[in-house]
Amino acid sequence: MNIEELSTPAALVDVNRMTQNIERMQSRLKALGVRFRPHVKTTKCGPIVRAQIAAGAQGITVSTLKEAEQFFAMGIDDIVYAVGMAPTKLNQALALRRRGCGLKIMTDSVPSAEAIVAFGRSHGEAFDVWIEVDVDGHRSGIAPEDDLLLAVGRVLAEGGMKLGGVLAHAGSSYEYNTHGDLVRIAEQERAGSVRAAQRLRAVGLPCPVVSIGSTPTALSAERLDGVTEVRAGVYVMFDLVMHNVGVCKTSDIALSVLTTVIGHQEDKGWAIVDAGWMAMSRDRGTQPQQHDFGYGLVCSKEGEPLEHYVMTSANQEHGIVSRVGAVDQNIATRLPIGTLLRILPNHACATGAQHPAYQAIFEDGSVETWPRFYGW
Repeated sequence: MNIEELSTPAALVDVNRMTQNIERMQSRLKALGVRFRPHVKTTKCGPIVRAQIAAGAQGITVSTLKEAEQFFAMGIDDIVYAVGMAPTKLNQALALRRRGCGLKIMTDSVPSAEAIVAFGRSHGEAFDVWIEVDVDGHRSGIAPEDDLLLAVGRVLAEGGMKLGGVLAHAGSSYEYNTHGDLVRIAEQERAGSVRAAQRLRAVGLPCPVVSIGSTPTALSAERLDGVTEVRAGVYVMFDLVMHNVGVCKTSDIALSVLTTVIGHQEDKGWAIVDAGWMAMSRDRGTQPQQHDFGYGLVCSKEGEPLEHYVMTSANQEHGIVSRVGAVDQNIATRLPIGTLLRILPNHACATGAQHPAYQAIFEDGSVETWPRFYGW
């Protein structure tokens, strides 16, 4: 099969770009002296995660227990579930551990820790629990200097659970676009996480792991003293948000959506394509950034950006491609019906989630289908 034979819309993975992205991250973290635990929520795809492990990744990070189940079935048993543990999911977590999965779970509150302890004791299970640390006020976690950190640690340790470490995610790094700011946020993430670990250890609580990570900070950190591992996910594909943040070029983006021109509104300068928000997602993550790419950047079928052309609007199964800042009344000649285009996504995780499989494109032009999965 080749690209012209694919039914559109289709999610394409440029295997050469993907491989270069994997090698870039792995080599960088090796040079910084830390282990790398990639976040696999971006792709949820066996062949891609196998490539990350083959490159040197040690363990994986997941955002759903279904991911943990799927990848454990593939033979990966070192897994961190990096979402606060809901008590209703403890049975699912227990089943994984009883089957031999080295699943680590996460908490950031006393009630959650108490629920884990109560469930663990009643089932004779010492869960491996990590405490989430808030290093930037982005989302969840406990501030490094908050006494709640020690209270949660004591509940877990005194309750017979294994206090495995701390982890943080500098999600605010997505809000910046200069190297200096990213270096600063990376150091803030490192220092806050290391401080949290130091406070736990100072009162006699174990904290063997200090786990941090986001794609921007992983690619910007100048030192990682005191950190034991880094987690990052979107780097494997990159996307337009990461391009605007400044950690990749458009030529590094490995995921695109193949679409076909199916009509025109010439007086408006529109080309209508068969990829709408069901193919691209509704994620408009570049809208608040310095460069708004609409629903995605338009490229030729070979993957070369068409300067100034973006998907400016999207309905469920229709996308509108037009020139930014001007009406191209020659668009029907420029992009005739039947033209194949690739659209680079704002958010690789969200766009990938719209598709049941990736079409992996190799350097010789051949295509392989790589399944992905959904659900929780």
